[in-house]
Amino acid sequence: MKTLNNKILIAAAVVAVALIGTLVALLVKSNSEKEEMTQVFAEEKEALQGQYNELFVEYDDLTTDNDSLNQKLTAERERVAQLTEELKTLKASNARRIKELQGELTTLRTVMRSFIVQIDSLNQKNVELTKENKEMRNKIADVSRQNASLSEQNDDLARKVNVAARLEAKSIVVTPLNQKDKKTSSVKKVTKIKVEFVLAKNVSASVGMKDVFLRLSRPDGQLLMHSASDTFVYEDGKLNFSAHRLIEYGGEDTPGSIFYNVDMGELMEGSYDVELFCEGERIGHGSAQL
Repeated sequence: MKTLNNKILIAAAVVAVALIGTLVALLVKSNSEKEEMTQVFAEEKEALQGQYNELFVEYDDLTTDNDSLNQKLTAERERVAQLTEELKTLKASNARRIKELQGELTTLRTVMRSFIVQIDSLNQKNVELTKENKEMRNKIADVSRQNASLSEQNDDLARKVNVAARLEAKSIVVTPLNQKDKKTSSVKKVTKIKVEFVLAKNVSASVGMKDVFLRLSRPDGQLLMHSASDTFVYEDGKLNFSAHRLIEYGGEDTPGSIFYNVDMGELMEGSYDVELFCEGERIGHGSAQL
C-alpha cells in the first residue's frame, strides 16, 4: 500500500513539473510575442511620425495670394502640427490611437490634394488674367497713342483754322498831317499821323466790330503813346499801343484808318515803324519816312 502511494506521489510530481514547464514555456512565449508587438508598434509610430513631418513640410510649401484659401491652409497646418506633437508623447503600445492617427493622415493628404488643385486653378486664372491685363494695357496704350495723334491733328487743324481765320491788313499808307489836316513834309509842322489800311477779304474770319490797335515807333525805337495804361493783349502778355479804332468788318475788303495825335516835340526825322494788331494777332506791318 505504501508503495502504491509513493508511485502516485511520484506521478503527481512528474505531472506537476510538466505543467510548470509548460506554463513557463507559455509565459516566455507570451513575453516574447509581447516584446515583438511592442517593437512593431514602435516602428509604426516612428514611421507615422516621419509621414506627419513630411506632410507638414508639404503643407508649408503651399502658398497662394487668395486670403480665404490661406486661412484654410493655416488651419490645416495647425492641425498637422498638433497631431505631430501628439505623436511625440503617444505611447507605442496605444495601438488604437496610432490606428486613428493613420486614418487622420489619409484624410489630411486628401485635403492637401484638394488644396493643390485649387491653387493650381487659381494660378492658371492669374496667368490668364495677367495675359488679359497685358493685352488690355496694350490696347489702352494703342488708344492713347491714337488719341494723342488725333489730338495733335486737331491742334494742327485748329492752328490752320486760326491762321486761315486771321485778319490781314494790307495797303498800309502813313500820312503826316499839319494842323489843317493837310499832308506836310515838315516834322515840326506835323500834328497828326494818319495810318490807312485795308482789312483783306477772308471768308474764314468772323465778321463784326474789330478793334484794331496801332503801334507807331520812332527811328530810335521809342513807341509813340499817350499813356502807359493804354495796352492790349498779345501772346500771353500785354503791349502798349499808340492809338486804336473800332472797324466794322463784313468779310470783304474793308478800308480803315487810325489817327495818332502828336505831342509837341516828340517827333524826329527818320524812318518810323508801323504795326497793326487785332484780336491778339499782328495783322500788318509797314514803315514811313518823315
